[in-house]
Amino acid sequence: MDIDAYRYKPPKPNYLPHDVEVDEPMVEELLVPLDRANERENAIFYNKMKRAAQEYNIVRPKGYTVSYHASPEMEKHHFGQTHPMKPWRLTLTKSLVTSYGMPFAMDNYNTRPATYEELKSFHASDYLDYLATAPPEDQPRDIDNPEKAGEVKFNLGGSDCPLFHGLYDYCSMSAGTSVDAARKICNGQSDIAIAWGGGLHHAKRSEASGFCYINDIVLGILQLLRCYPRVLYIDIDVHHGDGVEEAFFSTDRVMTVSFHKYHPDTFFPGTGGLDDNGPKSEHNPGAHHAINVPLNDGITDEQYSWLFESIIGKINEHFRPSAIALQCGADSLAGDRLGRFNLQVQGHGACVEYCKKLGIPMIIFGGGGYTPRNVARAWAHETSIAIGCQNKIPEEIPQHTPWREHFIHDTLFPTLEQILGEPRANRNTPKRLQEIVQHVHEQLRFVGHAPSVQSSIIPPDLGGIRDDVEDRLKEENEAKDENLRKSREEGVGAPDEF
Repeated sequence: MDIDAYRYKPPKPNYLPHDVEVDEPMVEELLVPLDRANERENAIFYNKMKRAAQEYNIVRPKGYTVSYHASPEMEKHHFGQTHPMKPWRLTLTKSLVTSYGMPFAMDNYNTRPATYEELKSFHASDYLDYLATAPPEDQPRDIDNPEKAGEVKFNLGGSDCPLFHGLYDYCSMSAGTSVDAARKICNGQSDIAIAWGGGLHHAKRSEASGFCYINDIVLGILQLLRCYPRVLYIDIDVHHGDGVEEAFFSTDRVMTVSFHKYHPDTFFPGTGGLDDNGPKSEHNPGAHHAINVPLNDGITDEQYSWLFESIIGKINEHFRPSAIALQCGADSLAGDRLGRFNLQVQGHGACVEYCKKLGIPMIIFGGGGYTPRNVARAWAHETSIAIGCQNKIPEEIPQHTPWREHFIHDTLFPTLEQILGEPRANRNTPKRLQEIVQHVHEQLRFVGHAPSVQSSIIPPDLGGIRDDVEDRLKEENEAKDENLRKSREEGVGAPDEF
């Protein structure tokens, strides 16, 4: 047995200096105050959104249902002035998605926060209790200096995972979007469920890590496992999806696949090497069920797409997943404040498009992403892919888009020259990428086709689906939403009948 694989490894910092080449400011000045629109302004914008849906022929996709899960109150939270994580990116994403008229093609849910019991299905009680009761701190502690930092519990309070105001509420709302998305998949109300407020893949059972406090992805997958025998987790964040991999380390019902930058000495979290394929013991069911794709700086759209399809296609053949959980961290995009790839919005979205073509129920999560305008572009584009309208919407960002000036360039697909000035040096050779694919295919030879599942190991319900209650709440919300009622009567978003 490899003892080193099970030894405790202290968390590595994820804050500046994040990489030896970090050279960009972390604070982006907001040029306009984010005032709340009044009823008249909302009505005007709604009509523009409706006209956009009609002009671009945005209609519900035929043969499958897409749902969009969000908690608007998340957008108001603030990690701190110098912290890279900006929940405001969700506001920018919403501004693009709505401006193109996409909500008319989806079922839209304002989700409730996850309950304590739901969070406890994965996280330890003492950790949750501390998370809920720890007083906020205006300045992060210097946890590298124990004398100044004082007692640090659960890796909370440092510059990575500060104790900011409303922390527990923020975590509950984030988890709520993902749990709700998973439930809609499980009860057949949705085939593709989108939860951009989730995707926080670093959090451990009893520890915050890398800007992540609650691992909403694990909570969502646990829900999926109640109804689906095998779940494929795919992570295209620039950082290794270590928290999710660790959570399902010893099961053959979940296969984790992470595409990430790997430089163990300088890049967080320092895990996810090519040879890290799960437990070393062949007697452990999880052996060979963790696939890691370590990459270097500067990978391009073409390389990434080829690598993704070569690996995910083979995994689909061998593992035969019955559901997919896709984490779309946007820090793998070119121009991200912490990432170092040359990926563009199109290359990032190609991964979503490929997974969609597999025809398997899927949750699409958010994740990292620290240049808000680029995050919003990617997630809006990937929303359009989910509803099948990516070839209908114009590349030019609509004139009525809220906070349009924050996108700097008026296109959904800025060039590398516009983003970076000069692309980063590509340190991924064709030979190295071929070696990675060969190694992964070799690992898959040890994965049995469609592992058997005993009902006794299906996780317990996360509080119950409660169809009748959710249906009643949905009816009440729809009754209150006059715009929704009118749009349905007018047939906005309904496909033409021939």
